[in-house]
Amino acid sequence: MTRSPRRLAALAVIAVSFTSLGACSGESFEATSSTSAPASGSLPRGVALRLLIASSGAAETAAVKAATSAWGSKTGNTVEVTAAANMDQELAQGFAGGNPADIIYMDAAKFATFAKQGSLEPYADDFPGNDAYFESLRRTFTYAGKQYCVPKDFSTLALIINTAMWKAAGLTDADIPRTWDELSAVATKLTSGGVVGLGIGVGIDRLGAFVVENGGWWVNADGSAGTAADPLVVGALKYVQDNVVAGSFAMSNDLGAGWGGEAFGKKQAAMTIEGNWITGALRNDYPGIDYRVVEMPAGPAGKGTLMFTQCWGLAADSAHKDLAKDLIAALTTPQQQLAFADAFGVMPSRTDAAAEYASRHPEDAAFVAGGQYGHGPITVPGLGEVVAELNSRLESMATVDLPGAMKAFDANAAAALGG
Repeated sequence: MTRSPRRLAALAVIAVSFTSLGACSGESFEATSSTSAPASGSLPRGVALRLLIASSGAAETAAVKAATSAWGSKTGNTVEVTAAANMDQELAQGFAGGNPADIIYMDAAKFATFAKQGSLEPYADDFPGNDAYFESLRRTFTYAGKQYCVPKDFSTLALIINTAMWKAAGLTDADIPRTWDELSAVATKLTSGGVVGLGIGVGIDRLGAFVVENGGWWVNADGSAGTAADPLVVGALKYVQDNVVAGSFAMSNDLGAGWGGEAFGKKQAAMTIEGNWITGALRNDYPGIDYRVVEMPAGPAGKGTLMFTQCWGLAADSAHKDLAKDLIAALTTPQQQLAFADAFGVMPSRTDAAAEYASRHPEDAAFVAGGQYGHGPITVPGLGEVVAELNSRLESMATVDLPGAMKAFDANAAAALGG
């Protein structure tokens, strides 16, 4: 999974105090910063490291180049930053040829495949300051009991509300939905005159949030089998399906939109479920829409959302692992994560930096809050085609045989996993 809004179809003030996230000011913040980078005085000089990134655009590329240049000036080394034209192809070629970049943007949905084949160095368990990252993100990059890499940043899903439509429907702050029943109720009130109450992007990258809130998931804990036929998974999807049939929810493809943000931007939906990438998309493509962001309503199992993330992968074939880890440490200080957030809109993966980010951007606080209870993507190697087939079935949300589709996913997963 990626964070791109076109594919992900590339923080509403929260009650959380963030004391559980780590202090965000004064000595504590600075202390955390100072412990995140190992001393580099004994490291070599004159080395040229290579960094391969899947950039969201010119702003991200420029920010990464500026940060690596600053590290290079300090340590006496250089960093060649390459923005991949085709990340999957360039990764495969580099690993297969035994000459990959030293450091790589590694997507959560794909890292386990490369970890399994021995292409990645499992450096994160002993990385200084590793406990400062969101635990859910650290779990996402754990394979076979080892955390392979530290998370670069993250995004979560939240509920986006058109405030003008909300007010026109006679709704107030007291009506902000906190449960599934309340979400259904406000969606019904917002459905009027060709506008659906809630527009949802197609596939498990959106519907999975409901699955998490019902206590289910697509695969078991050790990734050895599919669990989509579990009543907790089917029940979550049935909740969505029932509302789609009732006409208060609609999938983006049924609205003629490529993703939930487009349906929301075109005012086809009064609410949508999207990540923090929607902020830039609405500003650029649909200016003038007033909206607010709130946390996803809790399901029967409690709060839940999905998290999308990448990590700073370290190639097992790198000849300069210690130097590469020093660079990664420099790129993940709280200050640098906040600088990246300002430059290209990502959210910090460190709890201390995320708390500071939320205080600077209270409008985005709901997205940050999801870092405490969000679930990462499917990371089991070899399930790409199985997930694609399920997403294809879910395009017909109103009519799909959910128990049959989930049984098919489990069967396909068993075949893909060599069952």
